[in-house]
Amino acid sequence: MEHMLTLASIWLGLAIFSAILAYHLKISIALMEICVGVAAAAVAHHFGILQQLGANEEWLKFLASSGAILLTFLAGAELEPDVIKVKIKEVSVVGFVGFLAPFLGCAAVAKYLMHWETQASLLAGVALSTTSMAVVYAVMLETGFNKTEFGKGILGACFINDLGTVIALGLLFAPFTYKTIVFVVITIVVLVLLPWMSRTLTRIYAYRTAAIRTKWVIFILFALGALALWSGSEAVLPAYLVGMVLAEFSAQDALWMRRIRTLTVGFLTPIYFLRAGTFVSLPALIAAPLVFLYLFFGKVLSKIFGLYPFIAIFRKQYQERCYYTLMMSTGLTFGTISALYGLSHGIVDQAQYSFLVASVIASAVIPTIIASVAFMPRHLLPTPVNETLSETDRNPKG
Repeated sequence: MEHMLTLASIWLGLAIFSAILAYHLKISIALMEICVGVAAAAVAHHFGILQQLGANEEWLKFLASSGAILLTFLAGAELEPDVIKVKIKEVSVVGFVGFLAPFLGCAAVAKYLMHWETQASLLAGVALSTTSMAVVYAVMLETGFNKTEFGKGILGACFINDLGTVIALGLLFAPFTYKTIVFVVITIVVLVLLPWMSRTLTRIYAYRTAAIRTKWVIFILFALGALALWSGSEAVLPAYLVGMVLAEFSAQDALWMRRIRTLTVGFLTPIYFLRAGTFVSLPALIAAPLVFLYLFFGKVLSKIFGLYPFIAIFRKQYQERCYYTLMMSTGLTFGTISALYGLSHGIVDQAQYSFLVASVIASAVIPTIIASVAFMPRHLLPTPVNETLSETDRNPKG
């Protein structure tokens, strides 16, 4: 027990350090946690104590996996159903192209420029096809764009983009057996009944027992996650769909959602992102910087050249088009989830994983900075910008 508490204090200390750095550097906490994880692993490796860091302890893996599942649920739950209904054409076209262009482009770069195996190349395409809901949502909140039709369109497109990534990860790498059929059938039944069951449970028991809605949602997430793993899939895949079908239910109680976000962001996801960072090999990156550059520019350029013509259909002003395109070029959460899935299932090795995560991190930072500095559509900014957001609202990671 002493050993577990010591390790927990170390990891939470790193999480606090990450939060302080993220505040002063004005960047996403998720991004900073990955970077601190990379640095911590490099220091531990230098002193020959990498194993003592405990990244492969079973209880730590459970906390990290729980963080990924709840984070994925929150990403789906952040969706505003009205946005999809009103801007269905825009978000569908932009989101689909935002997934397909980098998926094909990065898979081709990995396969034909770097001569990776086909499965590893497809995994690279999936990992680099994402748009970071974490980064985009944080920027939308901080600028106030989340209250405008412009910002809501970007968020809706991010959702469709990441949904494509989730589906591709499941279809390409989950083995298709009778277990898959059982998983799909049970998941569909649960998703159909879940909104009604959740509303009924809330009407009868909410506010009368201790946090029963939170227990209910986590029960569903863990149960479907266990079923997904049994079928050979990934536990985060049903979590995104659960969040999506419960988006309207979740939006009815902002305080309840804030509590779940606090649990997730304050305790679980720091473990996930820090742990993901510890698997990045700095020596591998230093030894082959061109591989990193190939993947990074493969992602960003395929996003930009693939998306810009389609975004131009819906946004006529030059700054709006450029800002929209660059924000859709970011990546973080699902990129690291996909890369870690590939590493844990032997699809990519540690060096390839390191290149993928480094490319994902770079794509979370560079396009965001360029968009904010050079192409901010200030004429669309609401006045005044909301200044009353809570700490967890300013630093979402779904």
